[in-house]
Parts: sequence; C-alpha cells; structure tokens
Amino acid sequence: MEFIDYYKLLELDKSASQADIKKAYRKLARKYHPDLNPNDKEAQLRFQQINEANEVLSDPEKRKKYDKYGKDWKHAEQFEEARKQQSAAGSSGYGGFGGSQGYSYSGNFEEDTFSDFFEQMFGGGARTRGAGRRPQFKGQDFNAELQLNLSDVYTSQKQTLTVNGKNIRLTIPAGVEDGQTIKIKGHGAPGIQGGPKGDLFITFNIINNTKFKREKENLYSTEEIDLYTALLGGELTVDTFGGKAKLKVKPETQPGTRIKLKGKGFPKYKKEGQYGDLYITYKVKMPTNLNEKEKELLRQLQKLRS
Repeated sequence: MEFIDYYKLLELDKSASQADIKKAYRKLARKYHPDLNPNDKEAQLRFQQINEANEVLSDPEKRKKYDKYGKDWKHAEQFEEARKQQSAAGSSGYGGFGGSQGYSYSGNFEEDTFSDFFEQMFGGGARTRGAGRRPQFKGQDFNAELQLNLSDVYTSQKQTLTVNGKNIRLTIPAGVEDGQTIKIKGHGAPGIQGGPKGDLFITFNIINNTKFKREKENLYSTEEIDLYTALLGGELTVDTFGGKAKLKVKPETQPGTRIKLKGKGFPKYKKEGQYGDLYITYKVKMPTNLNEKEKELLRQLQKLRS
C-alpha cells in the first residue's frame, strides 16, 4: 500500500496547529470539490485524499498515532499489544512474539518495517495466537463541508449531497451553527474484512448574509432613531428575521439603550418551535443643517433646562 503523506497533501509541516489544518483543509476542499471539477477524476481523488488527511490530522488522538505509525496508524493498538506480547514471550524464553506458533519477531520495530509487520499479522492468511480469522476493521470515515447562508438555516431544509459518486439526501435542522459537525452513520468507506462501514462527517460553513449578528440562538441589531423620537417617544418599525415588527420607543430614550424582543431570535437547534431573543440597540441620529428658527427654539430649550 503506497504511503500518502497527509501533511504534504494539506501543504503543511508537522508543526502545524489545529487552526492551520482547518484553514488548509477548507482552502483545498473548495479547490478540488467535485462540483467545481466535474468529470475530473484526478481532482475527485485529490478531494478524497484531502478529506482523509483532515479526518486524521484534525483529531489529536488520530494525529498522534499517525505521527508515530504512519499509514498503519489504525492498527496502533494491535501493534502495541503485539509488542507487549513479544516482550513477555522474550522474557519467558519463547524468543519473540507468538512463541512457536505463527510468526516470530524480536528486537525493536523500526518505522519502515511497520507495513510488513501488519501485513503478516493481519493479512495474507496469517494465524495469530488464539484467533481463527482475520480481524475486522471499520471503514475509513469521510469528511465533507457544506456552505450555507444564515438565512438558509432559519428553517429546516432538505439537501442532496454527492459523496464518492453517491447521492445522500439529508434534512438539515434549523438553527445549525457555523463550524458544527454532524455524523451520517454508515456513509463512509466499506469496512475491512467485513467490518462496519465508516461514517460521513459534515461540517457546516455558515455565511452571515444578513444585518443581524448571531450568537447561538440570540440575534443582535442596531436601529437608528431621530433625536425627537428619542426625546418624546414614538413608534418604530423594525426588521426581525421573521418579518417586520412595531416597537414603542419610550420618551427620553438614551443613545445605546438596548431592548429585548422575546422569541424573535434564531431557532434553537433541534428544539421545534423554540427561538432565542432579538436584542436591538438604539442609535440616536443628531439633526443637521438647522435653520435659524430651529436654532432659536433649541436656545430657548437650553435656557429652560438651565
């Protein structure tokens, strides 16, 4: 099996941070996405390899195993167990792993001998102590990224994704967050030796195409009111995510005043009919280009206030 350097695939070095890995993955996944490279088998293969590299390097535990064992990282536990058995057998006089049965190994395993070791241990009809059949392994997990607008996830919707040439129809619940990952069980690569299929992990990239700022299920916006409405009070029509709403502005409202519209925020993820709140901050617009009469009235007001 040809060794694929995951770091090289993502154009990174081994000191890359998790943020570096995420950034590199997003950049390359967009570049080689099948939707942007139709009928390009090389791009599709590169896209699969990039997903595989991200699946391993973005997981600290898997990355640690990969850094130590290379392409055989999935069998790290079996290797460690075999090494323990080898050590125990050596100390009891068997001279290596497996004693007189199966295969005998002694000494330290160097990195370039891992593949041969695993092929003999787990492939080619090899016999392991106390085992009558080859071990089964779960198939490779797939990773995909789905880009949506914030307005798209205000309501639940159905999407069809194409992964490895297969169409997968799924329902995206309202309220999904930017960076959130969901698992679609059994839609990864086939298992090894009859093992279970891998899973598909979809990460959402939510682009805010609205004037609202979102923090989980709560929304925030700024509304401008004129000086006279701020001083005397009045009515104001504002935008909410679900439509227009009328507000009563209290007299003597100060700049920066924040009000809450209960239940006018974003849907709560997987909580049907439940919404966060909308917080509106008032910004007072000062009048300009005053005429003499207006200035005089303001002077009179100033005298009264003093």
